[in-house]
Amino acid sequence: MGKCHHCLSLKSLFSRIGGMLCHCGSPNKYKKLDSKLERKMIEMKIGASGQSNFKSIDSIILKFPQFREGLRNLRGVFEQYDEDSNGTIDREELNKCLEKLQLRLTKEEVEDLFRSCDIDGSEDIQFNEFIVLLCLIYLLMKPSSPDAVSTTLEMDSPQLEATFDTIVDAFLFLDKNGDGKLNKKDMIKALNETSPWERSPARVTRTRFKEMDWDKNGKVSFREFLFAFISWVGIESDEELPDSGS
Repeated sequence: MGKCHHCLSLKSLFSRIGGMLCHCGSPNKYKKLDSKLERKMIEMKIGASGQSNFKSIDSIILKFPQFREGLRNLRGVFEQYDEDSNGTIDREELNKCLEKLQLRLTKEEVEDLFRSCDIDGSEDIQFNEFIVLLCLIYLLMKPSSPDAVSTTLEMDSPQLEATFDTIVDAFLFLDKNGDGKLNKKDMIKALNETSPWERSPARVTRTRFKEMDWDKNGKVSFREFLFAFISWVGIESDEELPDSGS
């Protein structure tokens, strides 16, 4: 029964991403930022020296309630800078937010982040996109090793910083070969580590990977992973992952 529960939980988790990322624009506008993130993740993987707080996908799923609580703390920040209360943040509102956080970003960097996180092309940043944007900034400013000089984003929220760090750790756990992105082989290995006695059929693994790899380039960047992860956690609702007994 326990094996079946794991299997259904994983299927429910991966199916969440399907409809969310299918309407994105050209992947070219993401290339520059994704290249930066890839290099950063390689540095982080090296800095971690193979250490991780996670041992399986199940151990990541078990932390979903903590992820949800930590990320929801950003709702107040989002609403504070959504000055017209229309449920989104435009470029002017975003600039004010970043200034308040004392970030020294060029106009080009802000625009690159805005375009890369505005996945529906609405020219506004929604709450889930806002979470991704701040997490990306936090990651890019974070030292790659404990000995590096800290220039990290001051979030004034140890819980939120810990949440971002744990999400990064989850990605690094899934990035088995340490190349800064996820590929099909990484996902197969992670799924089979969870249930070595019940390996996922190749067809199922291919389907789940395609759901994450929405630009069909054969790899999943940290940015893509972030959007998927927030969808899995269910940040916009109180829904839990469907229980296998329901």
